[in-house]
Amino acid sequence: MTLVFLPGLMCDERLFGPQLKAFSNATVITSTKSDTITEMAQEVLDTAPDRFALAGLSMGGIVAMEVVRLAPRRVERLALMDTNHRAETAKVRANRLPQIEAAMAGNLASVMRNEMKPRYLADGPEKPKILDLCMNMAIDLGPEVFVRQSNALMNRFDQTKTLQMVICRTLVLCGAEDQLCPVSTHQDMVELVPNATLEIVSAAGHLPTLENSTETNAVLSRWLDGF
Repeated sequence: MTLVFLPGLMCDERLFGPQLKAFSNATVITSTKSDTITEMAQEVLDTAPDRFALAGLSMGGIVAMEVVRLAPRRVERLALMDTNHRAETAKVRANRLPQIEAAMAGNLASVMRNEMKPRYLADGPEKPKILDLCMNMAIDLGPEVFVRQSNALMNRFDQTKTLQMVICRTLVLCGAEDQLCPVSTHQDMVELVPNATLEIVSAAGHLPTLENSTETNAVLSRWLDGF
């Protein structure tokens, strides 16, 4: 069974480097050409096998929920990591507009460095190294991708009803110190999904796949058990 990972905003396969080493059946689908969540989800469905396990982090989790809405029977296992099932709030949407303008004006690095990345991670000895990796991913993807992905997030819709209809074994995972998508949001999600399990990864913020890969991989292994 193929395990498909979906990365977050301005991230690529490097977000799941430790997982790609741990799971031989894993692949990453990074959406760079779509500007709606539905188009991103369709891209996953067009690329993935007929049946697969699906794990999305942050924006990737939002896309994963849309994949399940569009084709619930193709997803054998679902993992929603450090994500949010709700529509974008007016406050967050308003904050994105100047970020988009700045990125289009050639200031993507400043947007990522000063406004977004500092809130991503828990404190720890690996934080500077992981932040550097995040910056490299964002710069490599470029401002056009930032604009497309930001627009997709701004215009996404609430997935509460989707979660209530999930039919597969589901993992809801969150870094204990995630400021962007806090534990409380994941507690709300796990109450909506039948047969869901909540796992909180210690010593991690918004990117537990990198911040605490050992614990994250152990949780993912338990979720995949039985394939």
